[in-house]
Amino acid sequence: MPRSVNHVASRAKRKKILGLTRGYFGARKNVWTVAKNTWEKGLTYAFRDRRNKKRSFRALWIQRINAGARLEGMSYSQLMGGLHKAGIEINRKVLADLAMNHPEAFKAIVEKAKNA
Repeated sequence: MPRSVNHVASRAKRKKILGLTRGYFGARKNVWTVAKNTWEKGLTYAFRDRRNKKRSFRALWIQRINAGARLEGMSYSQLMGGLHKAGIEINRKVLADLAMNHPEAFKAIVEKAKNA
């Protein structure tokens, strides 16, 4: 009895991976083993960088808040300590947006932190 091999499924699997590596350079897009390794490595980078992205954005927000706070005569740490004492629960993302796009609102928050 001849050996039964599911060529349809294995070809479909290869085509799917090669489709996912479209746009890669050289053998990474059309040689099965190289493309598969590249694609798998890309998944690990994606997993890692989803976490790194959160780190990067938090650092950016802190820099923007610090710049806005220094225009009002406070440091970032003084501002955050004052907000905590005043009982103002506002996250860094929103604070950074206020510092960039709504300086009047940010100034009002800074004043409350100064008074606390």
